[in-house]
Amino acid sequence: MGLSRRTGAFRWWNTKGPWLWCSIAIVFFIIRLSKGFFLIDFYAFLTRPFWPGMAQKEWITNSVKLDNQIRLHLLEQDNQRLRNLLDLKNSSNKNHISAAVISRKPSGFWQQLDLNKGQNDQVKTGDAVIGPGGLLGIIETTTPMTSRVRLLTAPGSQIGVWIERTKVHGVLVGNGNNRPQLNFLDRRTESKIGDVVTTSPASTLLPPNLPIGVIQFKNDENLPAPFAFVQLLAVPEAIDWVQVIRN
Repeated sequence: MGLSRRTGAFRWWNTKGPWLWCSIAIVFFIIRLSKGFFLIDFYAFLTRPFWPGMAQKEWITNSVKLDNQIRLHLLEQDNQRLRNLLDLKNSSNKNHISAAVISRKPSGFWQQLDLNKGQNDQVKTGDAVIGPGGLLGIIETTTPMTSRVRLLTAPGSQIGVWIERTKVHGVLVGNGNNRPQLNFLDRRTESKIGDVVTTSPASTLLPPNLPIGVIQFKNDENLPAPFAFVQLLAVPEAIDWVQVIRN
């Protein structure tokens, strides 16, 4: 009985075995040739019930929209910044000298910028320096090829300023932070938060009516005269090109 079974199996293998191996080889060849695409389709068919639903699709869509909005906002900011830099770089004339910022220390005790223009370019001590937004500071020292700007925020910095809406004069004093203090000269100022501060039209040291900033805080109870803190329009940390206004 056992001999007959072994004989039958041997006969079956002799007749069907080569075809079985050929079939397996053909299947592997097809998989190799198709790079397993039909297996992927079969797997996708089996796992279809477990695919993400519409809720997850909406989350992904909202995330993509938010990402695009953020990118668009950043591109608009970069575009505006590059336009401002291009204006500063290309608008030099006899009294305006474009200069690149080669070093900056906008915080701490040394609040200053170093520029790539100096005595050879007719830059002198006391010249005003402006950037996108308004006045940044005053040229403090010069060398033949460079110059150093003392920022309006530097301790000890003092310039005469003017509020156009109320026709009030004051002195802007640097106090070491990014909001210099405006000391009014009169007790009654009628100035308020949001008023624009510019250089004084009566100044003989600086060009008149250069924008500086806006009043952000005001103390009317201070004696002998009120004071305020000014938010500057020009931000030294984000400026690569400036203009020196020759006196």
